[in-house]
Amino acid sequence: MDTTTQAQIYLADQRGHSQTPTLRSFHTFNFGSYQADSRAPFGALQLLNDDSLLAGATLSLTVEQPTDVLLLPINGGLEYRSDAGSGFLEPGQSGRLSLRPGMSYTVSNPYEVETIDLLQIWLRRPDESVSVGFADTTFDLSQKNTLLPCLPMSADSRAFIGRYDGRAEDTLSVTPEQGVFVFVVQGVFEVQNRLLHERDGLSLLAIQGNTVEFEALSNDAILLLIVI
Repeated sequence: MDTTTQAQIYLADQRGHSQTPTLRSFHTFNFGSYQADSRAPFGALQLLNDDSLLAGATLSLTVEQPTDVLLLPINGGLEYRSDAGSGFLEPGQSGRLSLRPGMSYTVSNPYEVETIDLLQIWLRRPDESVSVGFADTTFDLSQKNTLLPCLPMSADSRAFIGRYDGRAEDTLSVTPEQGVFVFVVQGVFEVQNRLLHERDGLSLLAIQGNTVEFEALSNDAILLLIVI
């Protein structure tokens, strides 16, 4: 049993929740009116929202500090717009908006009848003079049982996603100074000997052996790992 790693589990059914006529959002960390001592940011990771946006709807948010916004479509494509760039992303793509304090962005559902699902992830940047811009990356989840980069190149953070067969195992190596946040997009995993179900999260610090070990416990299970 891993007894040295500092770990905290974020259960899916204990997340914050907000809803409007066009948006359903679950918050792994404190956001808006949802505030809890146990849901403070994890290092640079400030926000992880699991959103469903109805057909034709638009969501607008403003950052209060230098922030990289990672947009990750899960079901359906999305349109995004900000001073950093605008365009379209679909599953198998992710985009990073690098924004300065006070800048806003919008995410829109371009479809007439379909609801879309997406993850919004905010990573605080240490530099107030961050260059405003946009970058995207493409990954192929049909390439199973391996981790694929899903955060466009960044000097401060890395992120990986992978789709795994049941009982497939894998690892991620980190430096002693780095922490990792794990989020189960789909299915069930055991990560560092901890059982995680769909949409559960897990923060890891002082990782034993500087290696995150995990095993998929269901078929077509999808795991997201953010290295801070």
